[in-house]
Amino acid sequence: MSETLAASAQATLHDWVQSESLRKHCYAVADSMKHFAQLRGEDADLWEAVGLLHDMDYERHPNLERSATEGHPFVGVAWLRENGWSEEVCRAILSHADYSGVSRETHLEKTLYAVDELSSFVVAVALVRPTKSIHDVDVRAVKKKMQDKAFARAVNRDDIIRGAEELEMPLDDVIAQVIVALQGEVERLGLVGVSEGDWRYNFSAMISSASGVRMRAFGFFSAFARPVRTCSAKL
Repeated sequence: MSETLAASAQATLHDWVQSESLRKHCYAVADSMKHFAQLRGEDADLWEAVGLLHDMDYERHPNLERSATEGHPFVGVAWLRENGWSEEVCRAILSHADYSGVSRETHLEKTLYAVDELSSFVVAVALVRPTKSIHDVDVRAVKKKMQDKAFARAVNRDDIIRGAEELEMPLDDVIAQVIVALQGEVERLGLVGVSEGDWRYNFSAMISSASGVRMRAFGFFSAFARPVRTCSAKL
């Protein structure tokens, strides 16, 4: 059986990217791309591969100057073309960078743009939950964090909104589908989380250790944990 495009793309990603955080970003985008492809009846293998490859050159050539000819994503696309990847893949990757001059025309291209920033943002929301689990994230939590400009400030909220508009989907629906997509691949994203009992126990141990007293004996932890959990559900 021949290797899938996604498997080949992941091998390429690992050759180019050593940063675990950047790899996980690409995994998250790939998971979202695969999910949206399945929703639309498109080639899920191809769409997943595009998600894995879209930032393959960012670690080596970040292009912080946003050059329209050099660095990310041009270096990666040049390599992909030289190594036989289709123009459909290459054009999609170019189009996710606004400064590339390549407009987004196809559903593949528009979806990549829509889920790129959003996938990382949803992961960030999950990681600040007490359980660190994607299963404890909903649309309301994501939208509330979008209003907090100090949270994940590197994520461009305007890109997220524009991406949904280009897909001609309500933003809430795009967020909801990204959450569903990421819930299907929790292990490689590091979003399995911990049980409520574990995080309550760990938090209690941290408080006890820091204070040097057994606060539970005074009912501190039981009184404190409830409002923390209630408030965190509204983040």
